[in-house]
Amino acid sequence: MDIVQVVVLALIQGITEFLPISSSAHLILPKELLGWPDQGLAFDVAVHVGTLSAVMFYFRRDIVDLISGWGLSVAGKGTNSNGRVAWCIIAATIPAGVFGLLFDDYIEANLRSTSVIATTTILFGVVLAVADRLPSKVKDLTQLTLYAAIIIGFAQALALIPGTSRSGITITAALFLGFSRTDSAKFSFLLSMPIILLGGGYKGLELVLGNAEVDWLALGLGILLSGASAYLCIHYFLSFINRLSMMPFVVYRLVLGVLLIAYTL
Repeated sequence: MDIVQVVVLALIQGITEFLPISSSAHLILPKELLGWPDQGLAFDVAVHVGTLSAVMFYFRRDIVDLISGWGLSVAGKGTNSNGRVAWCIIAATIPAGVFGLLFDDYIEANLRSTSVIATTTILFGVVLAVADRLPSKVKDLTQLTLYAAIIIGFAQALALIPGTSRSGITITAALFLGFSRTDSAKFSFLLSMPIILLGGGYKGLELVLGNAEVDWLALGLGILLSGASAYLCIHYFLSFINRLSMMPFVVYRLVLGVLLIAYTL
């Protein structure tokens, strides 16, 4: 990749990873529409390191509280609200992890196409719109149950299909369960950490075993740009949805999906 491709793809990853519009779809599109070469496994790992660093730094205080609460629970000293949320994050991560191991190769070979992205972009955009319009979104994370977390976890597994959007589908599921927009997004972001870590670790292992050549300058720039843009995206997204709604993202998904369909005809 040249420097322009590195910058564009790193920013795309950082901006779209936590918005409900699918980062995987947007990373596939430059290759499909502009004829760019695949960014490669090493760069994919790098930009995921960047976004993981961003979300961990943004929620660093929450992470400390969650680990502390989980530790008390494991030690048999009672389970507080932080401990419950921590166990819920663990439970919600399992479905995507299992489905990823079972179906990642099939999805990689058969579902990373413009037509699939267009379909899922529109379909799950409509589902997000329905969830956002439902009344009684008043629950916060202190009311999160293991049952609700597992439902959100199975929803997250659907994000293995390009165009679905991991953040989009988990926020959608939380909205359907009655959680507020802000807490739906916050749980989605917290839930992203173990799944990005697992996915990045798996790809990192592939990279090490494959003994591929590495462009360290491109990787460093990718980590920096994806991390900085992801951090800003998280900050402004949480502020935005607290005041408005998910509808701008729904409209974006519908327009993008229609344009992709027109492109494939």
